[in-house]
Amino acid sequence: MIQHHIEACAQVPGMQEILLIGFYQPDEPLTQFLEAAQQEFNLPVRYLQEFAPLGTGGGLYHFRDQILAGSPEAFFVLNADVCSDFPLSAMLEAHRRQRHPFLLLGTTANRTQSLNYGCIVENPQTHEVLHYVEKPSTFISDIINCGIYLFSPEALKPLRDVFQRNQQDGQLEDSPGLWPGAGTIRLEQDVFSALAGQGQIYVHLTDGIWSQIKSAGSALYASRLYLSRYQDTHPERLAKHTPGGPRIRGNVYIHPTAKVAPSAVLGPNVSIGKGVTVGEGVRLRESIVLHGATLQEHTCVLHSIVGWGSTVGRWARVEGTPNDPNPNDPRARMDSESLFKDGKLLPAITILGCRVRIPAEVLILNSIVLPHKELSRSFTNQIIL
Repeated sequence: MIQHHIEACAQVPGMQEILLIGFYQPDEPLTQFLEAAQQEFNLPVRYLQEFAPLGTGGGLYHFRDQILAGSPEAFFVLNADVCSDFPLSAMLEAHRRQRHPFLLLGTTANRTQSLNYGCIVENPQTHEVLHYVEKPSTFISDIINCGIYLFSPEALKPLRDVFQRNQQDGQLEDSPGLWPGAGTIRLEQDVFSALAGQGQIYVHLTDGIWSQIKSAGSALYASRLYLSRYQDTHPERLAKHTPGGPRIRGNVYIHPTAKVAPSAVLGPNVSIGKGVTVGEGVRLRESIVLHGATLQEHTCVLHSIVGWGSTVGRWARVEGTPNDPNPNDPRARMDSESLFKDGKLLPAITILGCRVRIPAEVLILNSIVLPHKELSRSFTNQIIL
């Protein structure tokens, strides 16, 4: 997911450094990814680990000294869980024409879907954000927050004010020192909602591609958007039908190290990762196959994500339920961020596997497959632990 973010940032003239901020413990795959990104884009790329989950703005304030090192003119802030064509250069031009502490990227959604996002009320002449509400209960505006921002260095001052206010509110009179929760800052509620209408926050509207990535199902939708965009931006990345090669239907990406049998049928909207093996007669559609996976002969995989190192046996069928979280589709069902509610498994919209072996002649529908167990019979609407 973040490969697209890094690639977009690297294309901005004058970009000095790319910082990844998160609470996750860094591991060897992440380290290798960052090293490869540095070499590919000839830019410093570093990961900064928070000491605790600090919200969408707490990490920015906590690592403010590193962000401001080198006295940058401005800095982009990109949420990792979004898909976009990232019009960063256009945002930078808008910022230079009219400098303000906060510039938000916005797009439009229909009235029904707008309730699932942060909603922006703007001045149509000046594009100042007059009102901001995160996931309102009633309709506010059809302009929604994309989670892509351009901040001036002075944008960190309101974050400092929030930190100090949190410290004052949470600190007991007889307890010296810092209150641990003071560092948690929510950009949307603590900063944008509070500063809207004060001449500090502006919005830059885009009509390009955009969606959230909150689940495996929305990742498939994002993959479809990126593959479609490759027709204009990177046509060389899309597979072509060649004599003696697999049959290609629509937009398909195949990693150069993948081995695909000539009788396989791929597409539309398929992405095949590093070191993947696709056997004879395999049918792949609307799916992502992560690195090291093996699809044996005559496998059928539809609307699914096959995890790294997985094996799907001969004649097995893996099928997820298609779900497109399109903000302009009033009938689109937004993905749940949790697999469980009230102790019950919520209906899954795709198949996930991580080092899982699915043997031959198994039919799996609308399920989630978790690591380290072998499937030995047919399952429908279950979770395999």
